[in-house]
Amino acid sequence: MRDLDFDLEPGDVVGLFGGNGAGKTTLLRVLATLLRPTAGSATVLGVDVREGERRGVRRRIGLIGHTPALYPELTLVENLAFAADVTGLDGSAVHDALGTVGLGAVADRRADACSYGMQRRAEFARELMLEPDLLLLDEPHSALDAAAVDLVAHVADAAASKGGAAVLVSHDRERVEKLVGRTVELAGGRLR
Repeated sequence: MRDLDFDLEPGDVVGLFGGNGAGKTTLLRVLATLLRPTAGSATVLGVDVREGERRGVRRRIGLIGHTPALYPELTLVENLAFAADVTGLDGSAVHDALGTVGLGAVADRRADACSYGMQRRAEFARELMLEPDLLLLDEPHSALDAAAVDLVAHVADAAASKGGAAVLVSHDRERVEKLVGRTVELAGGRLR
């Protein structure tokens, strides 16, 4: 990526598009503070991610990537309870969050015994429970059945309505454009 200028304001829900290899996932990794830019500057939620301490700001960022970020040997309840504990929440919202995404009846099932679509739902439950200030969704509709597609809008709207922001990376322009306030295109390492 070169000469990239990307600003998010509170309440923004932005669709990020681009071809394979355009740098969409790299940009998400910088926004998630998982990757430091090699040049220029990057500030995420007030923290300079090139020079500053990134650990504290990570608690305010939610990321759902291509691969579900669940511990396979833990149940869905245990996965969400762990996330609550790590972020300092009391965990009382775990069952409600799983119920909201339609997983209340299987809350005690191990993650590795769940379908990929169920694991994705569990990740949405986690983000609804954690209420991040910045929500990053990479191909959020992947593996969701028709009944779960509305979860993408629900979780993005939940972040934005509380003064946060959401970025949805997708190849499904038609579906995502209905959910976002603005779109940007990454091509040749530059935003348009």
